[in-house]
Amino acid sequence: MSGPRRVLAVASGGGHWIQLFRLRPAWDGCRVTYATTQPGFRPMVEADAAARRQPKPGYAVILDANRWQKWRMARSVIGLAWLVLKTRPHVVITTGAAPGYFALRLGRLMGARTVWLDSIANAGQLSLAGQKAGRHADLWLTQWPDLATPGGPEHKGAVL
Repeated sequence: MSGPRRVLAVASGGGHWIQLFRLRPAWDGCRVTYATTQPGFRPMVEADAAARRQPKPGYAVILDANRWQKWRMARSVIGLAWLVLKTRPHVVITTGAAPGYFALRLGRLMGARTVWLDSIANAGQLSLAGQKAGRHADLWLTQWPDLATPGGPEHKGAVL
């Protein structure tokens, strides 16, 4: 591999995004592209990278969808496929939800390492996407110790 590692960091808005953004020191020195459902986060991402003397990250807005919005979901997957082909990430990391799940699956198909970190909001059980992501993630994590199992997900702490 030549050049810095390419990271695709994907999250829906709200709490998923906050948790993902708190992980950003983990990819210092990498060429990162953020993908989220919220266009308004770009200035925050760019200002943070400048303040931490990191390269200007890529930023993509992806269409949000859920399991009841089949047409939107299909359009979201197409957009994510294009993004994965364009960025060719070495690593895809996501805190969910549906767009993160599909990014993880697509990244894995392209040979990327994949990390799923289930949202801390899912205290009683893993999210539906988190349950499905396990068999496709190289690293499958929960933020709740009592949701960890020997077969995964693992608990390594919480980001909030």
